Amino acid sequence: MQGNLVILRKKITGLSPSTLGRFVLHARRAVHLRDTVNVLVTNNRELRSLNRQFRGKDKATDVLSFPSPQLALRRSKQLAGELAISADIARENARRLGHSVAEEIKILVLHGILHLSGFDHERDNGKMAREETRLRHRLSLSVGLIERTEARPAQHRDRKPLREHPSARRRTL
Repeated sequence: MQGNLVILRKKITGLSPSTLGRFVLHARRAVHLRDTVNVLVTNNRELRSLNRQFRGKDKATDVLSFPSPQLALRRSKQLAGELAISADIARENARRLGHSVAEEIKILVLHGILHLSGFDHERDNGKMAREETRLRHRLSLSVGLIERTEARPAQHRDRKPLREHPSARRRTL
C-alpha cells in the first residue's frame, strides 16, 4: 500500500505528519478507499488562493478536496486525490466547539476523504451526513462538518462533545 504524503506548513499541537498520516490510513480504510490521499495543512491565504483558482471563490475555506483523474481508471492502487486544509479555520472551529485543533484537522480530513470516495453532501439526500456520523463514532471524533451546518448554533454551545456521550462542519465543496 502506498504511503500518504502529509505536509504540515503550520505547526499543530499534538499533531505530527506521521500521526496525521496514520489517521489518514485509518480513515481511508474505514471508507474503503484503497488509493493514496495526500494532505496539505496550511494557512487561510493559501486556501483562499486554491479556492479562487479551482472553484472561482475568493475566500478561504476549511477543506478542499481534489479528486484524482486517475480514480476513474481503478486498475490498481493509485492516488485517490489530495486535501488542502486551513489550520487557521481549524483553530477557530476547535476553539468554538471545545476540542483540540488536532481533532479538528482529523474531522476535516475525514470529510475530505468522504468527498474523494465519491460522496457529495450537496446532492446525496443525507447519505454523506449519515456516513460521516457513522465514521466519526468509529474513529472517536466529535461533531462533524455536515452536522455543524445543519444544527442551530446554540446547540453547539450547550452540547457535550459526542465522544463523551455513551453512544459515542463548516461547508466545503
